[in-house]
Amino acid sequence: MTDTPPSSGTAPLRPSLFAFAIFYGGMVCIAGVLGNKQVALGPLAVEAGIFAFLLLVVTSSSVAELHGRSIANRLVLIGFVPLLMSLLLTELVLAVPASPAMDPARLEAFDLMMHGTPRIWLGGILAYGISTLLNVTIFSRLKGREGSSLLWLRSAVASAGSQIVDTLIFVTVAFYGVFPVKELLMGQMLAKVVLSVLLVPPLIYAFVALGRRLDAAAPRD
Repeated sequence: MTDTPPSSGTAPLRPSLFAFAIFYGGMVCIAGVLGNKQVALGPLAVEAGIFAFLLLVVTSSSVAELHGRSIANRLVLIGFVPLLMSLLLTELVLAVPASPAMDPARLEAFDLMMHGTPRIWLGGILAYGISTLLNVTIFSRLKGREGSSLLWLRSAVASAGSQIVDTLIFVTVAFYGVFPVKELLMGQMLAKVVLSVLLVPPLIYAFVALGRRLDAAAPRD
């Protein structure tokens, strides 16, 4: 008689979910750093953190497509862990005295880039959580209505909608009352919607195809 090991009752972690989760955590951490630079895209000016944030949208939508809405929402919530830890580590490093051997110009540049007001930190955290969960919700509900077809349309609509909300939350929380924000809001929303429509659909197709290839190549138990 052959002994059969007891079943754990849980499905194995799929390679695509493992790979996308690692990638997602990295993008969560780097988005705030890249946001210190504004880039010019033709007539549009946008903070460079949008590129990392769009990749967060692409990744969470791809996970929703491959593994379902609940898994994608869990990924977004787990993303708060590296986000908050990176903020805490930033504050710790800023509080620790710099080495006397460090070039003063480099230290000044580092402090200028990494210092953020509590309102900016709060705005970033709220914007990330609400807009990314909204993206997964819109994307998944459109899939429930349209089925697995029209991936390009679902991804563009969900991304554009979530980017509008992201901009409204972040700019309002971080800068309202500091200076007039109307022009900043309009410019940022326009730039982010354009980038969402142009970049997100093809990237989601690529991520979904990659995820399916990773899962198909995994050995079966």
